[in-house]
Amino acid sequence: MADDKIQLHYWPTPNGWKIAIALEEMGLPYDVHYVDIGAGDQFEPEFLKISPNNRMPAIVDPDGPDGDPISIFESGAILQYLARKTGQFCGPHERDRVVVDQWLMWQMGGLGPMAGQAHHFLKYAPAMDPPQDLPYAKDRYRDEVRRLYGVLDRQLEGQDFVAGDFFSIADMAIWPWASLWEGQDQELEDFTHIARWLIEVGEREGVQRGRALGADKRKDLSGKDQAEARNVLFGKRD
Repeated sequence: MADDKIQLHYWPTPNGWKIAIALEEMGLPYDVHYVDIGAGDQFEPEFLKISPNNRMPAIVDPDGPDGDPISIFESGAILQYLARKTGQFCGPHERDRVVVDQWLMWQMGGLGPMAGQAHHFLKYAPAMDPPQDLPYAKDRYRDEVRRLYGVLDRQLEGQDFVAGDFFSIADMAIWPWASLWEGQDQELEDFTHIARWLIEVGEREGVQRGRALGADKRKDLSGKDQAEARNVLFGKRD
């Protein structure tokens, strides 16, 4: 029944992909509600009730703790919740779980924000009116993403996945952002372990299904015809 399914509030971005991938990998039934961030759906009162920071993804699980419904925002918190709920992809032992949590937090506090800023200043800011082509900002975030790729590449040396020999929510969190390395102005020649891992994770059926969710709705917001969407997405709001 639809009432028993997790309700996923989603748009096809790296943060959205994390949760679509997790739901597919965990085999959890869900309904998708598209939150068009270029049209301002994230500011609608009904969405703000479950995601007060006006960011997607968010979920509503009708079968939450003690059987009561629960709504959750922030992709890292959603991943941890789903891993605890299902007992999957969080590591077989406590030491493993600590490693998973470390790298999940690394993505949330490091790679995600830095790569997001790199995308913004390398791709979107120059397309604004007037153009904001800022060499310092472009270099700052490009270089920081490169540093973080070095950290990840060293972690992946000698092991299959980010936290060890098992696929985890840490991989689910990092892979969507790392898969967009070209938009972050990176090269993979110096990051051979990342290159191998990107292919291996990308070949998983659950990852492919999650990444494909709503792919036809994804737009290049740097285009001339996307000025209004850029204003909505990057405009100043309280």
